[in-house]
Amino acid sequence: MNTSDKPGIPGLLHVDHVALTVPDLDAAVAFYTDVIGGVELYRLGPFDAREMPLMPDGKDWCEAHVNVADARLMIAMLQIGPTIMLELFQYDRPTTRNTTPPQNCDLGGHHIAFKVANLEAAVEYLVKHDVRVMSGPIQMDDGPCAGLQVRYFLDPWGNQLELVQYERQAFEANSPVSIYR
Repeated sequence: MNTSDKPGIPGLLHVDHVALTVPDLDAAVAFYTDVIGGVELYRLGPFDAREMPLMPDGKDWCEAHVNVADARLMIAMLQIGPTIMLELFQYDRPTTRNTTPPQNCDLGGHHIAFKVANLEAAVEYLVKHDVRVMSGPIQMDDGPCAGLQVRYFLDPWGNQLELVQYERQAFEANSPVSIYR
């Protein structure tokens, strides 16, 4: 299907990256490279709203561009596996920001799922690296996710992550969507 025939954002191709905010960029880059297996691509910043000219409407640069007034931030971009780029943000300002990530049930709650070939081996590896792994596995035996196994875990700052293992997704038998295309 030509992308111009689809409803939604014109020309949308795919998700480019996901992002997490962390309290310590160096420590987060170390965790996501050393434990998860990502590769650091680059770093940017610091960007400091107090050092940038105001926008024509009087807003500072950070408020106008990332919706955070008076921000000071740094960014690192990582590649994780062949399909995910993970952008890590460290905000030093504002000091009034939340310092606890949302739970899955909270507005803005989120998680990143990593597909693995062997869920049990991946969990054992995380446990050996002192990663907090939640109970499980969760096994889907029927329905659109039949054959799927998952196990949630947390990064050192409480961001929720997930391991998933499957050969094929059951929903693909009756769907035009394929994760293999």
